Amino acid sequence: MVGVPGTGKTLAARAISASWNVPLVGLDAGRLFGSLVGESEANLRTALRTAEAIAPCTCLIDELEKAFGGSGGYDGGTSARVFGGLLSWLQDKRADVIVVATANDVSKLPPELLRKGRFDEIFFVDLPDAESRAEILAIHLRRAGHEFKKADLAEVARISKGYTGSELEAAVQSALIEAFTDKERKPTAADMARAIKSTVPLSKTMAERINVLREFCKTGRAVPAGGMLEDDEARTLGKPAALDVT
Repeated sequence: MVGVPGTGKTLAARAISASWNVPLVGLDAGRLFGSLVGESEANLRTALRTAEAIAPCTCLIDELEKAFGGSGGYDGGTSARVFGGLLSWLQDKRADVIVVATANDVSKLPPELLRKGRFDEIFFVDLPDAESRAEILAIHLRRAGHEFKKADLAEVARISKGYTGSELEAAVQSALIEAFTDKERKPTAADMARAIKSTVPLSKTMAERINVLREFCKTGRAVPAGGMLEDDEARTLGKPAALDVT
C-alpha cells in the first residue's frame, strides 16, 4: 500500500489481521542488520521462519522504502543480500503468511519488488474524500462520547479538504481540549473549524509528492484503495473555510 503518511495504511494491515482473526507480526527491518559478517542474513532467515511457524498470520513491513529503497550502496552488499533474501521468500513462500507492506514514496522502491509475483497487488491510498472525512470525524467524536448533527459534520468535512485521517483525529482532539478548558462544555463545529484552520495539512507541504503518487495510480500501476479525490476537489485543496470560526 502506497500513499500519503497518515492515511491509514498501517491501520489497514491491522484491520486485515483482525477481520481474518489471525495474529499480526511486524518485520522490523532496522533490527535485521547486525555488525558481524552474515549476521543480517541470518536474522532475516530467523524472522521469516518465525512468521512461517506462527502461520496463518499477517506480516507487516512498515515504510518499506526506508528499509530497502536503496539497498546495497555503502555496506559491502549486506543490504542487497538481505533484500535478495526477502525477494526470494516473497516469490517462493508456501506458508499462509499474508504480507502487507506500506510505503510513502513509491519512487524509491526497486522495480523487482513491485512486479507481480512478489506482491499480488499494489494499492494507492489517497487523501480521504468528503464522505470519508465525515465518517472519520464521526468515529473519533463517538469515541469521545460526542456526536455532531449531520449538517455540521458535512460542513466540517467540506472545509477539511486535503486533510489526512491522522490530521482529522488531531483536529478532533484539539477541539475537545478547547471545549473542555472553556467551562467543560461540549465541542462544536466552530471548535472543529478553528482546529482545522490552525493546521497546515500535508497536502500543502507534500503537494508535489502527492501528485506523483496520483499519477502513478492513474497510469494503471496501482489500484485505488477506496475513492480517489475528484479532480475539482483536488484543485481546491487549502481554500479558506466558509464556516464561522469566531
